[in-house]
Amino acid sequence: MNVHIRKGIAGDIKAVYGLILELAHYEKAPSEVTVSIEQLLRDGFGPRPLFEFVVAERAGEVIGMAFYYFRYSTWKGKFLYLEDFVVTESLRGNGIGAQLFEKVMEISVAEKCAGMSWQVLDWNEPALHFYKKYAANLDSEWVNGRLLSSEIERLLQSKP
Repeated sequence: MNVHIRKGIAGDIKAVYGLILELAHYEKAPSEVTVSIEQLLRDGFGPRPLFEFVVAERAGEVIGMAFYYFRYSTWKGKFLYLEDFVVTESLRGNGIGAQLFEKVMEISVAEKCAGMSWQVLDWNEPALHFYKKYAANLDSEWVNGRLLSSEIERLLQSKP
């Protein structure tokens, strides 16, 4: 499948919003989404951007995204936090998620982060299985995952 992974731009926000809604529906919480397209544009592309994202694009259509921002750990320093990560349901299982996730790992390394972290619902078996393929550290309930910079570098260097 010919997919292009690239940095997200303001023109992608409508499609990204659609993916946010798709993810919320999958997680059985569609009514929890209160952010608007206008708010995403303001918060992501205003004078102090609060987030960044990468998209997976096929034939000019955004089919996946990884939405992230930077946080700071008083013990470890700068971390990339992967807020949301989704591929449209009909295209899951084609390696698009791996391409997005690995792009975010590359950004983490380029930004000299101590690592990256995220959360995944404890019942989301496909996501848990995906993260275990990367040997991510997962704990229970809201499963918090993390790859330290050394693990990310090792994974990216071992990629064929």
